[in-house]
Amino acid sequence: MRLFAYGPAILRLALAAVFAAHGAQKLFGVWGGGGLRDTAVYFAALGFDRPLFAAFSAVKLDPAHAAIVLAGLVGVVEFGGGLLLIPGLLTRWAAAALAIEMAVAAYKVHLRNGFFLNWSVASGVGHGVEMNLVLIGGLICLLFTGAGALSVDGWRQESREQAALGRARLRSKVNH
Repeated sequence: MRLFAYGPAILRLALAAVFAAHGAQKLFGVWGGGGLRDTAVYFAALGFDRPLFAAFSAVKLDPAHAAIVLAGLVGVVEFGGGLLLIPGLLTRWAAAALAIEMAVAAYKVHLRNGFFLNWSVASGVGHGVEMNLVLIGGLICLLFTGAGALSVDGWRQESREQAALGRARLRSKVNH
């Protein structure tokens, strides 16, 4: 295998660390994260729960739970997507879900803060879209390249190719 096949594997593991850690912060409150309840309060303050609020009301569910459901969904996408990237399982699907989530976060949360991160952690100033763009770029690369070397997706692809090659050889022998 050529060295370029390992590029996506390195990218996959770096992205996995970022997303699994942030998802764990949202779901479990570890590493300084607020957990599900604080994440839900933050999302509600941003107005993210309003579309879900209307949907919950329409189907007679308690709309107060909309923010919790949204926080849980985002946490599962980040944590689960990060975990899927580690072994390179369903990599393109995980990358697509994470890229969509990051695009929404960039547009709805970070764009109003400009481009750069808030390096000084100044009070009342959020982060810009800088990091979102880096993460989305990496995820789009994985969408194009797939998981790369040392991945379940790669091994499954190799197995399918070997099986197809074996069938082709068998057909050529039968036809002669």
